[in-house]
Amino acid sequence: MSWGLDSGMSRRDCLRSAAAGLASMVFATDSRRAALADGGKEKLGPTQFQLACMTLPYAAFSLQRALTGIKSAGFRYVAWGTSHVEADGKRVPVMAADAAPSVAKELGQRCRDLGLEPLMLFAGIYPEAKDGFEVHKRRIEQAAAAGIRQLLTFGHTKGGNRAVWLERFKALAPIAQDHNVLIVVKQHGGETGTGQACAEITREVNHPFVKVNYDAGNVMDYLDLDPLPDIKKCADEVHSFCIKDHRNFPKDEDCGPGLGEIDHYKLLSPVAFTGRTMPLCCENIFAPLVARPTKPEDVDDLARRAREYLEIVIRGLQTNSANGA
Repeated sequence: MSWGLDSGMSRRDCLRSAAAGLASMVFATDSRRAALADGGKEKLGPTQFQLACMTLPYAAFSLQRALTGIKSAGFRYVAWGTSHVEADGKRVPVMAADAAPSVAKELGQRCRDLGLEPLMLFAGIYPEAKDGFEVHKRRIEQAAAAGIRQLLTFGHTKGGNRAVWLERFKALAPIAQDHNVLIVVKQHGGETGTGQACAEITREVNHPFVKVNYDAGNVMDYLDLDPLPDIKKCADEVHSFCIKDHRNFPKDEDCGPGLGEIDHYKLLSPVAFTGRTMPLCCENIFAPLVARPTKPEDVDDLARRAREYLEIVIRGLQTNSANGA
């Protein structure tokens, strides 16, 4: 039996099937949604988790070193974000907000030439910002050109403007659909600091191309809330994860998955059988309490450890259910 770890497919196959499949797979029936949120027994097919590493943990090193390191750590997928210190010592954005789509297309091909499929791009701006609509629109165009299926966005830590969010997401949704790019909103403190709050917005937008990204570390960090009850309130809307753990003891800090206080078995259980393809993008892979690595090879080791830990969790969840437990 094959567990829900996506082994990858050709870009041609992705493009051919994604447009038809994404909208039809976005919503479960009401009864299945309720069962999913309540931890009930009714399940769809196993979720095809795509384990990715963001380039973000390699921010102190060049983008090229990030990509080769992620590949060497055993990942088949990558998420872009957000900037890197290049050979001249200057910090350079992975993808500038005003970059032409052709630049994004070239970087997408560069990733694929290394054996990495890019899955996610940061919007890099709050939805409520003055030019938030225009930048999100350009990001959608960049993502489409690169063959990236998800655009990640989030609000200000002190709260946003719900009315503006709704207005802009409703306007962006058909543009995202035309480009086959899913907008995903993650928790970042403030009024949208929980998955429940984000899901209330995406449900009101009511469009298959505006959904929730879940960041358990942020829920615990910014609001000091347990993410496990929260994810049950939004599981039907969750279409990807920014993976980071968090500790409150002995020091309040984010860390890599399995090194904090969040139970990832309980975190992923509500979405283990959605029938969807779901990116899990490692945003923080670092060990708590110790200094961050100064050598890229040490970051590679942490990336590999994060991947292996998540593989164990996913295999256990889906094997356990397959055995009727």
